[in-house]
Amino acid sequence: MPEIKSRPPQDQPWENGWAPDTSRAPGTRRLWLAGTMAVATIVACATAIVVTDRAPDEQSRSAPADDNVSVPGLISFATPSETPPKGKSGLATDEATTRAPRQQDVGPPEPAPKPSKSPSRQASSPAAPKPPATTWRSVRSVNYPDRYWHASGGYVALDPAGGSESREDSTFKQVKGLADGSCYSFATSDGSYLRHRNFVLRAERSDGSSQFGQDATFCPRGSSYSGAIMLESVNYPGYFLRHKNFVVRLEPFEYSSLYLADSAFRLVGGLA
Repeated sequence: MPEIKSRPPQDQPWENGWAPDTSRAPGTRRLWLAGTMAVATIVACATAIVVTDRAPDEQSRSAPADDNVSVPGLISFATPSETPPKGKSGLATDEATTRAPRQQDVGPPEPAPKPSKSPSRQASSPAAPKPPATTWRSVRSVNYPDRYWHASGGYVALDPAGGSESREDSTFKQVKGLADGSCYSFATSDGSYLRHRNFVLRAERSDGSSQFGQDATFCPRGSSYSGAIMLESVNYPGYFLRHKNFVVRLEPFEYSSLYLADSAFRLVGGLA
């Protein structure tokens, strides 16, 4: 049986007659193992990246196109509505913002009901509108409540109400202004109009001229007396009808208590 000799210590090779193997560099096996593991790690990482990138592409190809799908990581904005907002406030009402049902969700439209064949309705015609009632007015003074405009002798005076003839001359038909529909004109029972001439109010027949229409048009203005108005001339702005010495005249405005009282009148129901 051969004798097993122990390997001499390697820290003293020359003293024991043992020489180290110099044919390969020390640690070569470990370097090969480390390199192999590094290459395997790189290959595994590259494979995982390729598989990860290929999965979203295949999913995006198989999924149907949808404009409303937002990409992760990007801010998506809602598509503005093409229907302008309606409503008085400019805001869209519930009716405007509610989407109409799709065609396949609703059934065919129902036929419109046929009109009734009633002979009585077909034979009868719609009633004609009634003409507006004529407005007859009397103009009463504020500071002389027992006196009214009274057309007599071609002039308009401020007189107390008398008999039936006097009451008829103190009643006028209030119509839209001849020169301005938002203002007033006053006509007498015989077809004359009240107009100012030489700054005095008179009752005269219309000659159809523009001048006459302007002279016979007066615009109501607010008064400092409750329920009363002031009447301003159309062609003389700042001039108002007032009574002076019980004669109705056209004079420029004055900021005085007497002028404010003399130019304030109340339109009341006709005396006649």
